[in-house]
Order: sequence, then structure tokens, then C-alpha cells
Amino acid sequence: MTFNVIKLDLDEALFGLEPRADILHRVVRWQRNNAQQGTHKVKTRSEVSYSTKKIYRQKGTGGARHGSRKAPIFRKGGIYKGPTPRSHGHDLTKKFRKLGLKHALSAKAASGNLVVVEDAKLAEAKTALLAKAVKEQGWKRVLVIDGADVDANFKAAAANLAGVDVLPTIGANVYDILKRDTLVITKAGVEALEARLK
Repeated sequence: MTFNVIKLDLDEALFGLEPRADILHRVVRWQRNNAQQGTHKVKTRSEVSYSTKKIYRQKGTGGARHGSRKAPIFRKGGIYKGPTPRSHGHDLTKKFRKLGLKHALSAKAASGNLVVVEDAKLAEAKTALLAKAVKEQGWKRVLVIDGADVDANFKAAAANLAGVDVLPTIGANVYDILKRDTLVITKAGVEALEARLK
């Protein structure tokens, strides 16, 4: 296969903005925080395994007064105010998320790393064919955004290639766009993005 690179008049409202790092940063932070598991957990003094017996008498030892070996001050005692399972996600308005995607697309267009192709289809799911086509274009780390549906053969072939990622239009996001060196969008993908972000 070969990628049929085409020239297309791109919507200035999507691909012609002056990229703003602060907007991109906020959207990427929102994405990464939502993806964080937040399953980290330590044991508090009510959860560590120790006897509840008073460890020594109250008075006359010359030491501090203690009632429990589970206190945070002791080795293997409970941890005070440690992490507990929680969500790290925070809200970001739809309008702002949309704006972030426009700025990410504009950033790729401004740096000359945006390529529009006729389509992304393979007659058979052969990784070697796709690898050869990508090498011919001189792409290293590339994200391919297709229309509403991704060609099954193309997706299967790309799954084995380390530097090639494929997403349908609905999956297009700021983090993945910025992470890759080259952004390749099919003609159908451009139309779908314009419809989604208008």
C-alpha cells in the first residue's frame, strides 16, 4: 500500500488557531488525572495487626505514656494521613475540552506535522505492508485519525507496529495528538472532525 497524500482546504477555526500552551496543558492534565487509578492505600492504626493491650504501665517507667503499639510513632504502627483510594479526576467544561482539541490540531498544522491522506485502508491485515508505507513517508511516531470507523485490516496491521497508533474521530484527543511526532488524518476524518468541533 501507499499513502495518497492530498492537499485540502482546512477550516481555519480548527487548524489555523495560534496554539496556546496554557490551554493544552490544562486539557492534558485533565485527561491524565482522569486516567489515574487512585488505588494507592496504606494501613491506618485501626487496620494494622497488633495486640490492643497497653504496652507498659502508665507511670513510673520514665518514658512517655503509651497505650497502643499501633500508634504512628512506632515502627510497623499505623500510617497517619496516608493515601486512600480516591479519584484524581476533576471537571473541565465541554467548551474548553473542544477548544483544547482545536489548539492541538492547530499546533500540528503550524509545525508542519499534519498530513491529510485520501484514506487508510489495507486489502489484507499485513503489518509488513503498513511498515513499508510508513517508512517510505519517513514517519517515526505517527497517529492516524480516520472517520467514524477504522478499517479493520488497517487497525490489525497497526496493532503490531510500535510507532503507529490508529483512532476513530470520536477517539481523537489532545494527549495522543501531542504525544506523536506526526498527525495523519484521512479525508473522512477531517470532515468528521469539522462536524464534531464546529
